[in-house]
Amino acid sequence: MIRIIRSTDAEAVNSLLNSRTAERPELAAQVSRIMAEVRANGDNALCEMARRFDGASLTPDQLRVTAEEINEAYTKVDGEVLKSLRLARERIAAFHQKQLSRSWFQPEADGTVLGQLITPLDRVGIYVPGGRASYPSSVLMNAVPAKVAGVAEIVMVTPPMADGKVNPYTLVAAAEAGVNEIYKVGGAQAVAALAYGTPTIKPVDKITGPGNIYVTLAKRMVYGQVDIDMLAGPSEVLVVADSSANPVYAAADMLSQAEHDPMASAVLVTHDAELAASVSRELARQLSELPRRQVAGEALANHGAIIITKDLMESVQLANRLAPEHLELLVQEPFKLLGQIKHAGAIFLGHHSPEPVGDYLAGPNHVLPTGGTARFYSPLNVDTFMKKSSVIAFSQQSLNQLGDDIIRLAEVEGLQAHANAVRVRLARG
Repeated sequence: MIRIIRSTDAEAVNSLLNSRTAERPELAAQVSRIMAEVRANGDNALCEMARRFDGASLTPDQLRVTAEEINEAYTKVDGEVLKSLRLARERIAAFHQKQLSRSWFQPEADGTVLGQLITPLDRVGIYVPGGRASYPSSVLMNAVPAKVAGVAEIVMVTPPMADGKVNPYTLVAAAEAGVNEIYKVGGAQAVAALAYGTPTIKPVDKITGPGNIYVTLAKRMVYGQVDIDMLAGPSEVLVVADSSANPVYAAADMLSQAEHDPMASAVLVTHDAELAASVSRELARQLSELPRRQVAGEALANHGAIIITKDLMESVQLANRLAPEHLELLVQEPFKLLGQIKHAGAIFLGHHSPEPVGDYLAGPNHVLPTGGTARFYSPLNVDTFMKKSSVIAFSQQSLNQLGDDIIRLAEVEGLQAHANAVRVRLARG
């Protein structure tokens, strides 16, 4: 079911690393055609693709979710779930409030003022997977930080169900999070609509949120026309465990990611061979009881592994090499290892911090870098929805003092007009 390998088996470890890629060149041409169709035919293309891909019959004037539809959604959600959504929203908002940066200005003695102006983006689009599934947590994780950042217009796109409606839990989460506009559009065509605009959907400045491979490829194609958060691939968890770990916990946490997608990755790294065998047995037992056992089983068989290392330090080194989306430290003293973790999207410390805590209610964002990109990407955060401008106000005194240096640097680059723009302003006594 799941392979057990030794860290000394370089070929197997490298194979695991290389399998985590979002590259699907055979789909790129198909996505490109979808993008071109939306650019050429706008709303009509979106409606045709809703019929083709989602089985939903929509007209252009039905693409935008109405206030009546949102009100109807509130009548369909469970009251206790709504309470939990509101609690999650408040915890996510409180965490992201702490990330806010402020503009700053530094006056100098000669009258110069330097600084940095931090402003929110005007209009952002968030992609939320949908159709038969419902992901209200993804709505909150994208929209709440944008709201905290001060974004004026938050636009959500999500695939419709076959009846042309949006899952009520998704709609209620969007309303609770302060989303301004919601459209029944999914897939690569939704990314195209957000980036290029249609008669119904105004273009945005940035697109965030996870999606399938079509969405990921589309986001890559529109980067530059708009900004994007990251190129997210299948979900993944890496569990680093020592002898103190409970095999029931470790297996449950691995399966919590494996059930996402047949492409999901669930890996255990431990120096305890007995624990490795126990977790393998426990995976088989728990998998047999899961409703999504076919999906999870395929993920474990094709993208899962248990890696046995020589000691805990090698386990940590391997974790940094894998740079996982979610890293769990099921060890006796997790805080002692924290300073040695360099690459991970989110780090879960100790036996009582399973990954789903971060998915729903802890507060930190669950939109995280995948496929080893935690080496250079960060989780979605308030800065994702803000931009920074430099502020420069020179005084005559400062320009006189530094002008000759500026002129010399401009002239060595052969830019005489640059030099002259400073020279004509110098006041020579």
